[in-house]
Amino acid sequence: MSPTDRIPTNLRTLLILEVLGKSDHPMTATQINEQLGLPKQTVHRLCVTLEENGFLTRPGKSKSYQVARRLRDLGSGLLHNSRDHVARHQILTDVARQIGETVNYAVPGNSGMNYLDRVETDWPFRIQLPIGSSVPFHCTASGKTFLASLAPQKRKTLVASLNLKAMTRHTLVDPQKLLDQLATIRKQGYSLDQEEFLDGMVAIAVPVLDPASRYFAALAYHGPAQRMSLKEAVERKHILHDAATRLSSVLFQED
Repeated sequence: MSPTDRIPTNLRTLLILEVLGKSDHPMTATQINEQLGLPKQTVHRLCVTLEENGFLTRPGKSKSYQVARRLRDLGSGLLHNSRDHVARHQILTDVARQIGETVNYAVPGNSGMNYLDRVETDWPFRIQLPIGSSVPFHCTASGKTFLASLAPQKRKTLVASLNLKAMTRHTLVDPQKLLDQLATIRKQGYSLDQEEFLDGMVAIAVPVLDPASRYFAALAYHGPAQRMSLKEAVERKHILHDAATRLSSVLFQED
């Protein structure tokens, strides 16, 4: 009996998900199995089962699999409910203390960025976007950090699929202008919302990366334009970058 034959079936499923989770591109069942060495029919059968149950998907019904919504939700839920969420919230609290505005932690979902955590400002005049809210990709600082993290062709394809709805008079609704801005965001390492999502609200966001330097989440803060200067926000972006590095260490630390 070979070593792989002794791997329990439920663990084989997790190993398939682990391989895909570490990959930055879709993979066929054969490519997945090159890293596992399991019986070919078993890997194909498990991939089909995972797809049928919403954990994997095949873009354009190709032969390659990638992570689907149900698995992303599972991963976000595990991180949100782990012991690390306490440390994560403390980091957000520290940023809010230094900045004096509302700090957000958001991850990409199917239709936009989902807020998983936040620390509200003490100012009585504030813009409230509660935990669980979902905001568009194309007109928010956090959403644009995600779009900018994608490879150029994938970025272009996703932007073309989005409903570039004008939320305010400042919203970029021209796909090429948005793509040009995203290219700049990728180079500079931060994104701004210049009253593009809500009139009177501005924001700045930076990406939170995993140990392989892949996009995982966004760390941002926002406030009313009357009180929050974008020039000052850019000058203090190092506070967000430092916090994003700390978040990555907390979220992906070895047990």
